[in-house]
Amino acid sequence: MTSNPAINVLGLGGSLRAGSQSERALRIALKGAEEAGARTRAITGSELVLPFYDSAIDDRPPEALRLVEALRVADGVIIVSPGYHGALSGLIKNALDYVEDLRPDARPYLHGRPVGLVAVAYGWQAAVTTLEQLRTITHALRGWPTPLGGSVNSAEVKFDESGGASDEKIVNTLRLIGRQVVEFARDR
Repeated sequence: MTSNPAINVLGLGGSLRAGSQSERALRIALKGAEEAGARTRAITGSELVLPFYDSAIDDRPPEALRLVEALRVADGVIIVSPGYHGALSGLIKNALDYVEDLRPDARPYLHGRPVGLVAVAYGWQAAVTTLEQLRTITHALRGWPTPLGGSVNSAEVKFDESGGASDEKIVNTLRLIGRQVVEFARDR
């Protein structure tokens, strides 16, 4: 009998507000990854408060080292950003800038890894443009965006504390994104 090695999926997202809509969306997507057999870890909100990324500085604070190491060992990643003024949040963008520290690795950046992407914004325009920016960044980091991405209009959909949302289609979409990350990581 052959067993599949465990797939590690890292979730990055949320905002500085604990329990934010984007963090709750991330938790649902990670639940989908867990349902597909992955081990998951989330780095959210205050854990993403890092100094502005500077490639000229070699000395990294412990929080940045933890983030980079979690990315290094991840077989797949799920990124959920709030959409602010039609763009991803500075918190998420700065965290993604730290992927540059993986450049010299045998598996540089997010090379060949599936990346599930979700944008949560108060309005469709910001949700869609933020998702597109996340896809562009993922491509630049050599990651493979999952075929399904999520744009969530928080003016219409509300996430609850129990891990659900007011629209079951959104919950299903987020879980599917998590499952796709695991399926594609397993295939690689």
